[in-house]
Amino acid sequence: MNTSDDAGKLVLRVALGVLILLHGIYKIGTGVGGIAGMLQGHGLPGALAYLVYVGEVVAPLLLILGVLTRPAAWIIVVNMLFAFGLVHMQDLTARGGSGGWKLELQGMYLFGALAVALLGAGRYSLGGTRSRLN
Repeated sequence: MNTSDDAGKLVLRVALGVLILLHGIYKIGTGVGGIAGMLQGHGLPGALAYLVYVGEVVAPLLLILGVLTRPAAWIIVVNMLFAFGLVHMQDLTARGGSGGWKLELQGMYLFGALAVALLGAGRYSLGGTRSRLN
């Protein structure tokens, strides 16, 4: 693998990590009560809402650092699937005002995380390339 591939993985990891981490930082300040209510509305325990901190704080930090990158990316994939299921199902096939998919941001988070999960961290990571978890 060449350095361009590793640089591309770094850019993808850091961009995805920072953008999702901003959502987590917001939730640290505001709490997860709204998410707990949505989970309960779907018959799930409200306490599961605290897992959003794992998906939007811990996992993005791991991505940024390049440590346990693949598991962290899979956590973000699952987090985004829950976001689609709890909040965005009504817009799954909707188009936005400019003609694009209404959920393009959420879709980019989901598929970006899936790409990182499949590609790994690359050479420019604290975890290195030798671990299959990276």
